[in-house]
Amino acid sequence: MKNYTFTSESVSEGHPDKICDRISDTLLDAFLQRDPEARTAIETVATTNRVILVGEVSSEFSPLPDEIEDLIRMTVKEIGYEQDGFHWKNLKIENYLHAQSPDIAMGVKASATKDEGAGDQGIMFGYACSDTKALMPAPLYYAHKILRHLSEGRARGDFPTLGPDSKSQISIKYENDKPMGCTAIVLSTQHDASLTQDDVRAIVTPVIESVLPKGWMCPLDKLYVNPTGRFVIGGPDGDAGLTGRKIIVDTYGGASAHGGGAFSGKDPSKVDRSAAYMARYIAKNIVAAGLAEKCVLQLSYAIGRADPTSLYLNTFETGKVDEEKLLRILPELVNLTPRGIRTHLNLNRPIYARTAAYGHFGRTPDEDGGFSWETCDLVNELTSYFGHSVKYA
Repeated sequence: MKNYTFTSESVSEGHPDKICDRISDTLLDAFLQRDPEARTAIETVATTNRVILVGEVSSEFSPLPDEIEDLIRMTVKEIGYEQDGFHWKNLKIENYLHAQSPDIAMGVKASATKDEGAGDQGIMFGYACSDTKALMPAPLYYAHKILRHLSEGRARGDFPTLGPDSKSQISIKYENDKPMGCTAIVLSTQHDASLTQDDVRAIVTPVIESVLPKGWMCPLDKLYVNPTGRFVIGGPDGDAGLTGRKIIVDTYGGASAHGGGAFSGKDPSKVDRSAAYMARYIAKNIVAAGLAEKCVLQLSYAIGRADPTSLYLNTFETGKVDEEKLLRILPELVNLTPRGIRTHLNLNRPIYARTAAYGHFGRTPDEDGGFSWETCDLVNELTSYFGHSVKYA
């Protein structure tokens, strides 16, 4: 269909699952800071005044239990939790991390006879489209942006009566496959008991209007703010959290396929994370180069093997060049082995805690190498090869 309505959601850094993602990635960064070759698969569980760590680690660096506890408390404090049922000072922390399985490790490690292999089988997707300047789907892009503005305002002290736990959901009408405006918006945010539903609506409506393009605001009777009427108890005290449960929020909001693997807590040797970043990098550069209006790329791997088992590309009949030719040249432009991906995107660095909320994609690359997969440095090679001019980069 060319004319349709599509909906995506986002959740804030104070959502229970996102707290867990942030803790897992904060600990990953701590390992990579001291051991760039560290291997981690850290899962976090959070509930009322309790955080539980499970998973596997292989590293030359072994932090003391007190260091891990301090990092967890610091993370929860930065997010803003000082409520009776979830307070950074009062958390009970249980640590069940253990060594990585040697059966997995032998498949990943390089040797004299083989390159570093993938840590598991799996499929990974990357996607880009011309909806927004970030080359992300509009519903997810604006769902993230609204919550980020609320979070930044809360951090500045602009919204002292709002809490850290919030969710957004945006429905956008498309005409001829182009986003035209919002048909409905849902926003739920934790708040002080003193606020009414109308009070919360008065706080968040100007923020929503400031974020959306002019003329995109939905009818006010389709703006649903705290639809149950009350959202005082939030975070893990209201709903348990777990690492890796918001994979659609993390990627493309349902506008593209997802391989199924979560990202947070996993070091970049794991293709669940690194190959998904590479697939986005390639898809974004293809769209940025003006070779297509939208593009999805799939990579697949076998445990212990370096080269991908398949490579798939689809430009949804928006491509300006031959897809088969484009697919053939991609392995010439980038090394798609796990080691090649980590090297090309320079992923063995402590850059992951910042990815844990508001999406892993569509972000601005940081000077220290964060979000390196969002750079458009393949555009010149692509445009040179096909003779096209740059459209979006």
